[in-house]
Amino acid sequence: MSCTAKGFGVIGLGVWGESHLMTYNSTPGAWLVGVCDVKEDLARQRAEEFGAEFWTTDYRELIAREDIAAVSVVTPDFMHREIAVAACEAGKHVLLEKPMATTVEDAEAIADAAAAAGVRVMVDFHNRWNPAMVTAKQAIVAGELGEMQVASIRLNDTIYVPTQMLSWAGRSTVVWFLGSHSVDLVRWFFDDEVVRVYAVSRSRALAERGVTTPDFFHYVLELSRGGVAHVENCWIMSDHMPTVFDFKVELIGSQGTIFADCSSHRTVQKYTPQEAVYPDVAVRLDIHGRPAGFGIESIRHFVRAVVAGEEIPVTIDDGVQNTRVLVAVHRSAELGQPVEV
Repeated sequence: MSCTAKGFGVIGLGVWGESHLMTYNSTPGAWLVGVCDVKEDLARQRAEEFGAEFWTTDYRELIAREDIAAVSVVTPDFMHREIAVAACEAGKHVLLEKPMATTVEDAEAIADAAAAAGVRVMVDFHNRWNPAMVTAKQAIVAGELGEMQVASIRLNDTIYVPTQMLSWAGRSTVVWFLGSHSVDLVRWFFDDEVVRVYAVSRSRALAERGVTTPDFFHYVLELSRGGVAHVENCWIMSDHMPTVFDFKVELIGSQGTIFADCSSHRTVQKYTPQEAVYPDVAVRLDIHGRPAGFGIESIRHFVRAVVAGEEIPVTIDDGVQNTRVLVAVHRSAELGQPVEV
């Protein structure tokens, strides 16, 4: 441990928590102090695996430690407010997994707590570190597309995700889980705010399997300067697909167009007697014993922000505005009519 290292803790050690653990454990300036999960066996296992000094099942015990400067909150979508607010009040910087919260009131409470405590909160919209998305953003900023007119984003998962990977899918939706990324990209690409939403959804396939959450949402986002985006988020794609997710982006400007394929790009194709798969070569991978990929790099950026004061390209307002739009998407689907944001 470097004498200049800052202590970090991770709260929530499930699906994505491991990414935070491996990043803190392999990034100069970060010192993994403690881990927390409501599952005692998992907390103990992760502490041993990643060399954390202590583990606990009570997040309050973790944020009370003076040797922890910052925490990752990697709990399910609907469990962010209480922990994030408490961490801010304890003077900890917070890296909050997306979505920031599942109500506008909760998102604003977290933002208010951060402002009152003078700590930094970053929502992990890690597609802002995705090489394909960064390339597109750079082209937009350089004026290569002219003025942004239309965007289409398709970000879907196979049915494995809500039925097997996530034990809490019935308490969330694909819009909270995937739409948070989609809406963040829309706001980022257009550099504008969403003012009107029209969404539709259906609940059939998952309901038949006992999971009470919509199968999909299709929604149109209208932005203040006239731009329009269409987003598709679906949770019932076939488990026989070669990747667990399907991610396509189309951006149309007044002078140019960009297409991005982040899932079936076929950079690597692997065929064995057991499976046909396109292995991940961008989100999270191991390069010579060191975790890499844009899903790791966003967390590393948070480390640099805490340790060296580096600017964060995701503001706390990005998290709040993202939640506002996602709430409007759900409301529009319920009402069957457009909703103002």
